[in-house]
Amino acid sequence: MNYKGIRSYIRKQCVVFRKTNEKFGGLSNMAPGFPIVVNGFVFKTSEALYQACRYPHLPEIQHLILNECSPMTAKMKSKPYRPESRADWDQVRITVMQWCLRAKLLQNYRKFSELLLQTDSKNIVEDSHKDNFWGAIPQSSTELVGQNILGRLLMQLREELVAFGDSHPQQLFPPTTIENFYLLGEPIQIIRYRSVGNDEQLVLWEDDKS
Repeated sequence: MNYKGIRSYIRKQCVVFRKTNEKFGGLSNMAPGFPIVVNGFVFKTSEALYQACRYPHLPEIQHLILNECSPMTAKMKSKPYRPESRADWDQVRITVMQWCLRAKLLQNYRKFSELLLQTDSKNIVEDSHKDNFWGAIPQSSTELVGQNILGRLLMQLREELVAFGDSHPQQLFPPTTIENFYLLGEPIQIIRYRSVGNDEQLVLWEDDKS
C-alpha cells in the first residue's frame, strides 16, 4: 500500500481520536490495557514496543524503554537517543508500526477487534497538534489535514479483521523485509495468540510486502 500524500478529512464523517480516555482512545498507541509479549518480555503499550524497535543495536536503550510504566515516559526517555536510531529507520518505520499494531491485536484480540469494528467503515484519524505524518492536524473545527499514516494502518487492520471473519490469526511473524529485527540482543521471534481455543483456525500472518 502506498501511504504517500497529504489527505483532508471532515471531522464529523470520521472516527477521530486523540486522548486515550475517549471512546476510541484505545486506538492510540499510548492507550494502556493492551500489553504485548515479545520474546517473553511484556511491553505495556504498542508505543513502547515501537520505540524499542528503533534501537536493535542498543539493547540498553531497549531495556530502558521496556522498564518504563508510562508510554509517554518511555517515548521521552528514548528521545535523546533518536540520532542513534537504526540507520534505515525512516525506510522501515511504517512496516514496524504495522507489525506493532498487528501484535497489539493478536494479544488483545477481543478487546481491540471489538473497538476496531465499532468504527464501521469510517475513516480513522489521529487528531494531532503537530504530527501530520502519523496523524492529521486540525485546520479548523471541521477539517483535519495530514498523511494520517497511523489511521490508515488501523483501517487496513480493520479490513483484515473483516476478511478473517470468525477465524483469527494465531501467529505473527517478524517482518521479513527488515534486517536485524532484535530485542535485547536476540532476534524477535514469532508472536502467538495468548488464548487459543480448540476450534480456532490457524492463520499464518506474514508481513505485508506491498
